[in-house]
Amino acid sequence: MIDRDRLLEIVREAGRIAYARWPGAGHALASWDKSPNNPVSEADLAVDRFLRRELGALLPSAAWLSEETADDKARTASGLIWLVDPIDGTRDFVAGRRGWAVSVALVSSGRPLIGMLAAPARDEEWVAVAGQGATCNDAPIRASTRAEFSGARVPVHTLPREDRDLVAVEQPNSIALRIAMVADNRADLVATMRWGYEWDIAAATLIAREAGAEVTDAFGAPLAYNKHDPRAFGLLVCSPHIHAAAVARLAERAARLSQDKA
Repeated sequence: MIDRDRLLEIVREAGRIAYARWPGAGHALASWDKSPNNPVSEADLAVDRFLRRELGALLPSAAWLSEETADDKARTASGLIWLVDPIDGTRDFVAGRRGWAVSVALVSSGRPLIGMLAAPARDEEWVAVAGQGATCNDAPIRASTRAEFSGARVPVHTLPREDRDLVAVEQPNSIALRIAMVADNRADLVATMRWGYEWDIAAATLIAREAGAEVTDAFGAPLAYNKHDPRAFGLLVCSPHIHAAAVARLAERAARLSQDKA
């Protein structure tokens, strides 16, 4: 149906376009806030334009949903859609930090079919195809299989008091990279308690699932994509053996915080 090698070339080139504008490599960059504490840069827009052109040519029948493009709700009538975050982790990107990635997913009938992340500042490239496993830099990866919730590694800067039995590890700004850390057994648990967008997680959640992780929303329910409202409340990606404990730990917070749709 799709030329996987050509798709990977496109995602790699998108990473190169971003890297060529990344302040961490010594490049000047124009950036501004789309809304308070919500940065965007000229690199986000350049990568978005490139991906829309190249992915559209690769698979003209697929609809489009990207963080940096106005949402055309006609997309929901399509069985195929590209879900794209041109630069996931823009805050790290504009600050010259390494925690960012280009995220591209092809979704079929509401489920990710292909997911790719290009993180050139970290020399990492993540690929998954539904039913065919996941790789990082062409090497097969397996997700965390941790069986005990206490002591689980979580990519956060600081842990809330009620979660002090967990262990904080590196936290890239990119949620996609944090999910990929579970896929590659660098972390055991990623949980968010906020409203987020499909383009942030579509590629990475497929990578994690294909590596063997459990992937749900904050309440433990399956994720769906290409919805009319492209948001969902919360995300939970973890070792399958601690998923039930994670849902239980987060239940009260998820119920309370999900009422805030701001």
